[in-house]
Amino acid sequence: MTAPGTIRTSPPAGELVAEEFDGWSPELRKEFTDNAFNHQVGSVLLSETEDLRVWGIQVPPGGRLPAHRHVLDYFWTALTDGVGIQHTDDGTTRRVSYRAGDTRHFTFPGTEYLLHDLCNDGPAELRFLTVEHKRPHHSSPREDRP
Repeated sequence: MTAPGTIRTSPPAGELVAEEFDGWSPELRKEFTDNAFNHQVGSVLLSETEDLRVWGIQVPPGGRLPAHRHVLDYFWTALTDGVGIQHTDDGTTRRVSYRAGDTRHFTFPGTEYLLHDLCNDGPAELRFLTVEHKRPHHSSPREDRP
């Protein structure tokens, strides 16, 4: 497994439910290896400009968004209430509750990244809008602009 990325702007969300790959199937571990450089961070690309990528994410009850790697600064907004299970490449598993309107921002200076999946552990579809801020990979941190 690749060394885990670091999220500087936000600590991991939700409740830690497992560590050290506990409960991970061989298939899940293989998916993380195979998808280590999968940059499709949503279900469907809704819009793209020179500066932004806008993704829609829809995960039905019991469904999954496969492992994917975030390297661009981004934010997501939950469009529905729900509960998800997320595995990250550091071997942790977290259970996260979402409320419609919840929004989180992430930055990835230098070579930092986040490699994770999203499993819907609730009775209703999970839906999110994710916006990536395009910039060259391996760039230095930027100053926030007003």
